[in-house]
Amino acid sequence: MEFLKRSVSKLIIQNLKPNKVVILLGARRTGKSVLIKKIISELSEKHLFLDGDDFTTLNLFQPRTIENFRSLIGNVKLLVIDEAQQIPDIGKSLKLIVDHIPDIKVLITGSSAFDIHNKIGEPLTGRKTTLFLYPFSQAELNENETIAETAGRLNERLVLGHYPELIHLHGKEEKARYLRDLVSSYLLKDILTFEGIRNADKIRQLLRLIAFQIGKEVSLHELGRQLGMHKNTVEKYLDLLSKTFVIYGIGAFNRNLRNEISKSKRWYFYDNGIRNILIENVNDLQIRNDTGELWENYIISERIKFQQNSQTMCSNYFWRTYQQQEIDWIEEREGKLFAYEMKWNPNKKVSVPSGWKSGYPEATFEVISPKNYIHWIT
Repeated sequence: MEFLKRSVSKLIIQNLKPNKVVILLGARRTGKSVLIKKIISELSEKHLFLDGDDFTTLNLFQPRTIENFRSLIGNVKLLVIDEAQQIPDIGKSLKLIVDHIPDIKVLITGSSAFDIHNKIGEPLTGRKTTLFLYPFSQAELNENETIAETAGRLNERLVLGHYPELIHLHGKEEKARYLRDLVSSYLLKDILTFEGIRNADKIRQLLRLIAFQIGKEVSLHELGRQLGMHKNTVEKYLDLLSKTFVIYGIGAFNRNLRNEISKSKRWYFYDNGIRNILIENVNDLQIRNDTGELWENYIISERIKFQQNSQTMCSNYFWRTYQQQEIDWIEEREGKLFAYEMKWNPNKKVSVPSGWKSGYPEATFEVISPKNYIHWIT
């Protein structure tokens, strides 16, 4: 199959400017290496490609001196470093490069926002643009399939997700094996590289608990009780899981109305396939009892991709009151409120909660179902 164009490509090229650094972040196996090599092939500039996982690359960055970097780069105009977080003090090295080598453009990738921001953040303040690469979005897949094909593949994607390699595999079992290996060999391995994180079983148990609470508020205290650990440790693990692009958290929307929940959080997976592998359930939708949760996780993860790829400036929340009125998704953008409810059954009648309607009469409200979701995510 030919290369599937990634939405973030245009943003990368737009932000590749002299003496600036573009950082491309994303989970392992989302196609970062393939994408940057494709971009290199389309640009006419002389480049140097380095792999942070290669021990030789580590040696090239020692000593950390201007003279060493001038010798390394020579007359190259584009420096590309894959998995840059593996290089010690990479942020300080890149600062020397962009500050002292005229007209150099730098593109780096990383599979951990935690590592990248720790090692690069402060030294490159004002010199960097950070972009994200996720598993395929439906908007990207639309380039290669018809509306009928999209509709026909929706059920499978709710179960197996959108990781790029899946389009080259055949059959549910082969795809499920790939996802199992991905979870064990890459996603959990990245978490365990951080100092103090040694227990893979606890990480997996935590993710399973989150997987069964899609669309519900998560209690750190209750998670800690079930896992036999302090709630602060649970919070630390959730933070690391979000910074390695496995899950992401959404806070509660409130304007200090007395009946609104304000401190809770809901967690979603970036990819449905990862979620289902963790709970060891890749059954078809017809024999599942969690289709509503799968739909909510899928459509919200697609919305996140759309927001990032379109550079939409907004804040995302859920909304709930102590009287159990709730809305799945709230967006605050351009000074306005937009409320959305996710429903797998397009024929189910949904009304605007009275508390929301009275508290925020100016807000719009829309139900997102398989009948109308394409416009919302593309």
